[in-house]
Amino acid sequence: MTEGVILDVDGTLLDSMPVWHDCGVRYLAGLGIEAEPGLGDYLFTQTNETGAYYLIDHYGLDKTPEEVAAGLSKEMERFYFEEAEPKEGAVEFLDRMNERRIPVTIATSTDRYLIERAFERLGIMDRFEAVLSCPELETTKKDPLIFFEAARVMGSRPEGTWVFEDGLYAVRTARDAGFRTVAVYDSISEGDWEELKKLADIHIRRFDDITERI
Repeated sequence: MTEGVILDVDGTLLDSMPVWHDCGVRYLAGLGIEAEPGLGDYLFTQTNETGAYYLIDHYGLDKTPEEVAAGLSKEMERFYFEEAEPKEGAVEFLDRMNERRIPVTIATSTDRYLIERAFERLGIMDRFEAVLSCPELETTKKDPLIFFEAARVMGSRPEGTWVFEDGLYAVRTARDAGFRTVAVYDSISEGDWEELKKLADIHIRRFDDITERI
């Protein structure tokens, strides 16, 4: 019996991972600078601050690290505020959960204000019990804290709660903590897809692949 659903956002509910990958490219384009091939791959592994230092050094930007980091953040805000869209079948899945009175809670590594602004623009904010973020809980998804907190909000047990994630380490964390897991395909994490399929209880390429098991 499904008691609750915990959804990741980026790469799972929203088709937003490419912009995280290409944020630096977008930022440079706004300055009239063409990015080198592979810049997104490099910056994807960096923090906002270390990425800012790299862009200054590599592209000779006449800006402070704080100015570049703020510019990168503005690119992300613009995307969530104006562009981010749900993955195919995601809104219909949320509607089905609401119809069945199964609570849904968000567990995201992204700042909550970005997610909430995107959800408000898309008209889906009312589908969720809560939006929980790793920054506010001072944690990462290498620790199950955010999943346990989401279950607490819904009043669900881990063994009755499904966690939807596109990231390998997040699926592993949830599974090891006793949650049921759904691996969601995303092109950015395609290299982990075969391992994700083996690790998760269910794997899907789109939300309308979900069966009556949930």
